[in-house]
Amino acid sequence: MEISIIKNEEEYRAMCRRLDEFLDSHADELNNLNDKDKEELKLISLVIGEWEDAHYRVPDPDPIDFIRFMMEQKGLKVRDLAQCFGTTSRAYEVLNRKRSLTLGMIRRLRVALGCSADALIEA
Repeated sequence: MEISIIKNEEEYRAMCRRLDEFLDSHADELNNLNDKDKEELKLISLVIGEWEDAHYRVPDPDPIDFIRFMMEQKGLKVRDLAQCFGTTSRAYEVLNRKRSLTLGMIRRLRVALGCSADALIEA
């Protein structure tokens, strides 16, 4: 098992293939890997993760888009979150980008949506 730092896109693709092959060959025993296989899986994951973090950065979501997404996932309507904004009309203003989120709104939304405040704060 020789695993090294990924230096280019070709090595990245090769390491991804190696991970796929590993997962395919150990599919039935992933919860019961021996120490050698656990170490190999962890090392492959670390080098792939390091490459992806450096080359495929995912931008932070827009707070309003995030709120809308969470509402959709949880089956919430604007009136369900109105208390987080203060009033229903203020909720519509925020969701239509006519008004900015306040710190108080962010605190209440964090609890109501069960998410990190970081997702609700613009970078």
